[in-house]
Amino acid sequence: MRRAWGLRTRLLLAFALLSVLTAVAVAGASYVQSRNLVLQQAQDAAVEGMTTRLEALYPLPDTEPDEAGLTEIASAVSDRETSSVAIRGELQSPGLNPADIPGELRRAVTGGQIAWQRVVRDGHPVLVIGTPLLVVGTDGNVMPTGIEVYTVRSLLGEQLSIEELARNAWLIGGAALVVAIGLALLAARGVLRPVRELGDAARRLGEGDLATRISVRGSDELAEVAHTFNHTAAELEQHVDRLQAMEADARRFVADVSHELRTPLAAVAAVADILDEDADTLPDELGRAARLVSQEAHNLTRLVNDLMEISRFDSGAAALELDEVDVAALVRASLRSRGFAERVETDLPEVSAVVDPRRIDVVVANLVGNALRHGAPPVSVRLAADPEWVTIEVRDHGPGLDAAVLPHVFDRFYKADAARTRSEGSGLGLAIARENAVLHHDGARRGELSAASSADGGAVFTLRLPRRAHDPEQEARS
Repeated sequence: MRRAWGLRTRLLLAFALLSVLTAVAVAGASYVQSRNLVLQQAQDAAVEGMTTRLEALYPLPDTEPDEAGLTEIASAVSDRETSSVAIRGELQSPGLNPADIPGELRRAVTGGQIAWQRVVRDGHPVLVIGTPLLVVGTDGNVMPTGIEVYTVRSLLGEQLSIEELARNAWLIGGAALVVAIGLALLAARGVLRPVRELGDAARRLGEGDLATRISVRGSDELAEVAHTFNHTAAELEQHVDRLQAMEADARRFVADVSHELRTPLAAVAAVADILDEDADTLPDELGRAARLVSQEAHNLTRLVNDLMEISRFDSGAAALELDEVDVAALVRASLRSRGFAERVETDLPEVSAVVDPRRIDVVVANLVGNALRHGAPPVSVRLAADPEWVTIEVRDHGPGLDAAVLPHVFDRFYKADAARTRSEGSGLGLAIARENAVLHHDGARRGELSAASSADGGAVFTLRLPRRAHDPEQEARS
């Protein structure tokens, strides 16, 4: 619908409407003026011809003629295009029927006036002209003779001319409409071409092609818009380049720092483990300090490992090590290795799929660990599959996820509860889990990890993976 009523259609309609209105106004005015002129000329010629022929009758041989005299008068004012009748009282010449004479015209002539009227007779227009015969007495006074002469002249020829004028008016209007549509197409092409180029350029810019520019033609308003677009695109490209450079520096810094911290942290963690083992033999305060050092050393080690994992995703270095496995066995092994098996309800039918076992183990461990720490029992893990997808659902019966939390639950370093900022979690677990899910793809579809609140309480995390993941680099290596 939007395309049907686009700018091109509106331009065409505007030009066509303007052309039609102009053509109708001009042709209509010309038609009316020409029609009136044709009829006026025919009327004037008929009246003048009648009066001229009547003047040739004077002086009348008899001011009180009988029927023969009236016939002679009627014949004198008739020609090939007219028929006439002369009337005196009850007498009249043969030929024209007085009943065909309009009553209003008859009264005007009886009153001493020359009058005419256009009427339709037998489907054709005719002009009826009436005049009284007057004589001038010896004293110079004009006296009526009581004789009325009426002439009927056909206007069929003029009607045909008027109809031809109407046809010409329609033809002119049609030709004007065709010309207007042609001009509208040219105008729409000239106007819409830069608009279409601007739209295509904006679409490419929105898709990430920051080098997009459009040609600037002329110096009109559209050229100014094109120049502004190019300037904006150039500024945007510079800003994005600077942001990308800063982001790359930040990622490199995190990766370098994380890598450099691994060796000293390994030593610290080893010493902390020794202190933790001997914490029970130390005095109370020293024992608590030893256990705290050990816990924080492990938390810091986990954070560094998570940062290194995130940096690999950001740099595109993360790769899949695919293998066809029994997903149910993989999930059970992940739960057993972390001591979750006795605390979780499972529904794990046998399902085979091509996945990266290590990454699926990380995702399952993270989701189940979060459910046990922040949710409430019972915590369940369910596995389902169809020919295209494998689905792992982790559900708890805790307070669930607030609507304000859901959009940010996979953000890095995001914690829904501000009181948990010093908890053992790094705030990267769910972000890493989602990256591991998205990394699985079959060429057309990618894995996904979603979160929702259950209708009966609790949080639900759903992992969906293509059943046959695909890694071109691994295939090339093999």
